[in-house]
Amino acid sequence: MSSPALVADAVTRAAKSLRDHVVRTPTVPSAWLSAATGAEVRLKLENVQHTGSFKLRGATHALLRLRPAARNAGVVAASSGNHGLGLAAAAQKLGVPATVYVPSTTPVQKREAITRMGATVLVHGDDCVVTEQHARAVGSSTGRHYVSPYNDADVIAGQGTVAVELLEQWPEVEVVYVALGGGGLIGGMAAFARSVQPSIEWVACSPVRSRAMAECVRQGRIVDVPCRDTLSDSTAGGVEPGAITFTLCQEVVDRYLDVEEDAIRHALFATLEHQHLLVEGAAAVAIAACLQDRERRGRRAAVVVCGGNLPLSLLRVLLS
Repeated sequence: MSSPALVADAVTRAAKSLRDHVVRTPTVPSAWLSAATGAEVRLKLENVQHTGSFKLRGATHALLRLRPAARNAGVVAASSGNHGLGLAAAAQKLGVPATVYVPSTTPVQKREAITRMGATVLVHGDDCVVTEQHARAVGSSTGRHYVSPYNDADVIAGQGTVAVELLEQWPEVEVVYVALGGGGLIGGMAAFARSVQPSIEWVACSPVRSRAMAECVRQGRIVDVPCRDTLSDSTAGGVEPGAITFTLCQEVVDRYLDVEEDAIRHALFATLEHQHLLVEGAAAVAIAACLQDRERRGRRAAVVVCGGNLPLSLLRVLLS
């Protein structure tokens, strides 16, 4: 995984492995976004994936790659919600014992959903990096494989399969907007695309309140970036020291866009009103970035709707 070319090869193999385990999600036209932006916009609907998020892809691929002894020993993960849910679902299907550590900021509904999938949920820390470090240490000390939400070559390859489908469904696409958290999704997608369609522009989209990876790339090194509460809780948190996605993002991401909370909120409501889709905050980040990007006019633009797991309690607050 030392180069985008190696990542692309891994993504190609992952797509074959995951064929019977994940939904091939649709890419649909958005008349609303096209009219609002002056571009031809389509949405890649990962919100209709099993578990409601693209995270199932990476988690499933990581478990499929384990040797039988490692599967029997069980796995450990850290997650703000969607990765834990994806791992729990994959582990349940493949018969792998799973423990998921979550930060205290993870919505109760997401914790309960992970538990219902059969995983053990434990709370540790109030920041994703702290939680990840603890979960990794627990895995090491107990002989269980740690499955990172992004800092794992097999996870990155699994997430990248979103691009395999997108380019088969819409090979004419010119620019793709992807929410940026740890970088596994856009890193895997863009690396694959570079090998088959290098002209596509990849835009990483972050909430201003939590733009850790974007800031690390801007500074040229992994730094501790203060992160505040955001509607995009799935992308919130810092970047783990030594994250392999950092270099990958440096090499394959073309632009970084940051959006304010008001823009995220507007995109969330507008998507519900005009597209009749309930999306979570991270997906709304990518939609908001597409709406405000002045460089997309007249282009064929895809937005990855990365998830739809918006807690009902939060929706009620927003609607009020």
